[in-house]
Amino acid sequence: MATTRLKEKYLKNVVPALMEQFKYKSVMQVPRLLKIAINRGVGEAVGDKKMIDTAIEELGLITGQRAVATRSRKAISNFKLREDMAIGAKVTLRGSYMFEFLDRLTTVSLPRVRDFKGINDKGFDGRGNYTLGIREQIIFPEISIDKVKQISGFDITFVTTAQTDEESYALLKALGLPFRQR
Repeated sequence: MATTRLKEKYLKNVVPALMEQFKYKSVMQVPRLLKIAINRGVGEAVGDKKMIDTAIEELGLITGQRAVATRSRKAISNFKLREDMAIGAKVTLRGSYMFEFLDRLTTVSLPRVRDFKGINDKGFDGRGNYTLGIREQIIFPEISIDKVKQISGFDITFVTTAQTDEESYALLKALGLPFRQR
């Protein structure tokens, strides 16, 4: 598959900028994006099995890659949940699919959020990974609003090789994530 626009930007602009900012001695020390994991919990799937199929189909449309169902590890009687029951959907993007998704997320989808002022910079985990919550799946143009039965959100986790949150913040900001002004 051809090199995406965002990957070229990373190689030509982001790597030299991060090398200068953090004084790395080698190009191999520069943090990079390993994968993007998208996770969607579907609690209503306990009562309606078709909700899982809808979630898998929507994640597939959004990412361009087939999603898989996530299953419960143990039974919880108060929630009418049995062990190994499908309760969500997930997809992991790597390589060109990852850069293509990130490009569409930053240029098309996030600007469609109502009253958008930037994403929160509090989603870092201390190890250089960042998690972003999306409240509505309809911000993605691939999802037809007419076919949506229920509006639901999902989590997007950016897994990087950065050692600190500061390095990860600089990497993701350079890749185009629109963080709020600090």
